[in-house]
Amino acid sequence: MKCKVETIPPYRIAYMRRVGPYGPANVEVMEELKKWAKEKQLLESAILFAIPQDNPQTTAPESCRFDACIVLSANYQLDDADSICEGELAGGDYLVFEVKHTAEDIQRAYAEIFPALHSKGYTLDSKPILEKYTGDITTNPYCEICVPVTTL
Repeated sequence: MKCKVETIPPYRIAYMRRVGPYGPANVEVMEELKKWAKEKQLLESAILFAIPQDNPQTTAPESCRFDACIVLSANYQLDDADSICEGELAGGDYLVFEVKHTAEDIQRAYAEIFPALHSKGYTLDSKPILEKYTGDITTNPYCEICVPVTTL
């Protein structure tokens, strides 16, 4: 699995949150966000993030938070009527793994990430892991799993 260290800048984001067990329902939230973004003409060259906010090994499934996010430009004005939240994604150093965007490959990647962290001399930072998507999945069948790190 290919990986690189990358400093991700802070981003202004719009997001939709789902609370409940991680799984197929997260895809529905991302599709809802993409529908909203397409209506607002924001999807063309978008950066999207899927952010599982909680560790399912330490958080009850019904309390797990999942955010589907899109990066906004500094001058984009959200409409008060929109059913979307605004926030900021904290930047920082991330170990970025390029992964084929299939459920099987993403699941395998998560199993390999943590051993890879330590073998490369990093520890997990306290920020959530990000799944980053750019472009259309039909033209870019990969995503990046961005793991927040600090050096040992």
